[in-house]
Parts: sequence; C-alpha cells; structure tokens
Amino acid sequence: MKSVNKIILVGHLGAKPEGRYTPQGISTASFSIATNEAWYDHDKKKHEHTELHNIVVFNQIADFVTQYLD
Repeated sequence: MKSVNKIILVGHLGAKPEGRYTPQGISTASFSIATNEAWYDHDKKKHEHTELHNIVVFNQIADFVTQYLD
C-alpha cells in the first residue's frame, strides 16, 4: 500500500538558496529553514529552541526557489 507523507514548515529562510544541476541536467536547490519554538515550564520560566531544517528540492520547484526566495 502506498502512503504520502506531507510536512508543512513555516519559518525563516536561513540563507539564499544554492541552485545547481546534476550531471544529467536536473536542476536542484538546497537551503535551510529555521523554525522557532517557545514554551513555559512549571516554574513559569520561558524556554526557546530554534531548529534548522536542511531542504533539497528538484526540477521546477528548484527553479522557483532559486528565482523567488532571497
């Protein structure tokens, strides 16, 4: 049985995407997204955590990312 995994990340762009091509001529782009999380513990002390997600995209999505994300 086939399944689909879908994730939606909302965060801040870490750096300008790096566009490249594979030896077969397929466009790729890699970039990072930073997501933030904040919470209060039992003592009402605030904690914050930032997670960096490394993203790699291919084909038309890579072309879009390198053109429009700065």
